[in-house]
Amino acid sequence: MPESSSRKKTNKPATTKDVASKNADQPNPSWYAPVMLSFLVLGLIWIIVYYVSSAQFPLGSGTPFNIENWNIAVGFGIAMVGFIMTTRWK
Repeated sequence: MPESSSRKKTNKPATTKDVASKNADQPNPSWYAPVMLSFLVLGLIWIIVYYVSSAQFPLGSGTPFNIENWNIAVGFGIAMVGFIMTTRWK
C-alpha cells in the first residue's frame, strides 16, 4: 500500500500570546520574595510604631509632617503592596 506524503510544516513567527504564556511560566526573580516580605513587615512595623508611640511617630505629632490617623492607612497600604505581590509569587 502506498504511503501518503506528509505535510510540510511552516515556521510561524511567535505571536504575542505565545510569548506571554512563556513569560507567565517562568519563575520569579530571586529578589521578588525578599521585597514582598519586606513590604509586608514594613507595613506591620509602621502601624505598630504608630500605636506604641502614642501617635507621635512615624509621621505623627512628634514630626514636622503630622498626618494623624492616616498613618494607619499608610501602613495598610504598604502591607497591601506586599499582599498583592503574593498573588504573583510562584
